[in-house]
Amino acid sequence: MTLITKDINKAIEFLNDDQLIAIPTETVYGLAGNIYSENTIKAIFNLKKRPLTNPLIVHIHSIDLLKEVADEVSDLAYHLAHAFWPGPLTLLLKKNKKIPNYVTANKETVAVRIPNHELTLELLSKLDYPLAAPSANPFGSISPTESAHVYNYFNPILPLILDGGTCKNGIESTIIGFENDKPIVYRLGSIPIELIVKEIGAVEIKNQATDNPDAPGMLSKHYAPKTNTLLTDDLNGMINKYEGKRIGVISFDQTIENHTIYCHQVLSQSGNLSEAAANLYAALHLLDTMKLDVIIAQKFPNHDLGRSINDRLLRATKK
Repeated sequence: MTLITKDINKAIEFLNDDQLIAIPTETVYGLAGNIYSENTIKAIFNLKKRPLTNPLIVHIHSIDLLKEVADEVSDLAYHLAHAFWPGPLTLLLKKNKKIPNYVTANKETVAVRIPNHELTLELLSKLDYPLAAPSANPFGSISPTESAHVYNYFNPILPLILDGGTCKNGIESTIIGFENDKPIVYRLGSIPIELIVKEIGAVEIKNQATDNPDAPGMLSKHYAPKTNTLLTDDLNGMINKYEGKRIGVISFDQTIENHTIYCHQVLSQSGNLSEAAANLYAALHLLDTMKLDVIIAQKFPNHDLGRSINDRLLRATKK
């Protein structure tokens, strides 16, 4: 049976024994292992059933360690790191030669970040190696924001979950790389584009779906419930189309009065996009357990974190 614990020393023991564990971050729980252990990294791909072409994110605990992971770190990259780390920003940089190809999917770049979670930062500071930590869920399914989500996916196969409570941001990190020294956003995430632009000026968004992604989270179908899920800007109209069906609804800040709704999840009664993002995956997990015919999600305002929420919902609704 999978052990759920807050004991960092127990987590270190498992990691040093080349075993996988789940770790909390401020975004989602990650399935973590030593980046220099080929067997452990292979176990991550195998357990998740993740394509080997999809690179992993390397987690470190200090900006000083960046030069050990990446060969070229521009002033702009350092500016972003100092502005947003620890936090939900992942930088895509030219990798140091000692970073194994099996971590980076044979690409010349490495994705790296410093998570903003006290427990995991302490864990990382006590290890002699960085951790690779993709989301702790089977590939393509809903990301976990609570230890119970991870347990439901992987008990009893995964030996240990380091329990850090509910993830405060609730969606994955924003990923930024550089092409010809220009910043490129490869994945929308927990840091809104508006905040990035405020720090460094205009950025290009290049998060198109691809089968050979430069960064995690770029595949067309991702973050998806097993239940058929639809995204609409006409919530009442879509609900009426499915009258007589067992319907689950996700909305931003308003309760929809419709007798056909079986379960309704309002992500933020106060209309707060950060709160809505934090609650998104938990709502999807809950609805996906209810044997619904369909989940109907409301399209969010397409700015700030609403843009990132829409990105997740759009990928969740792809066939």
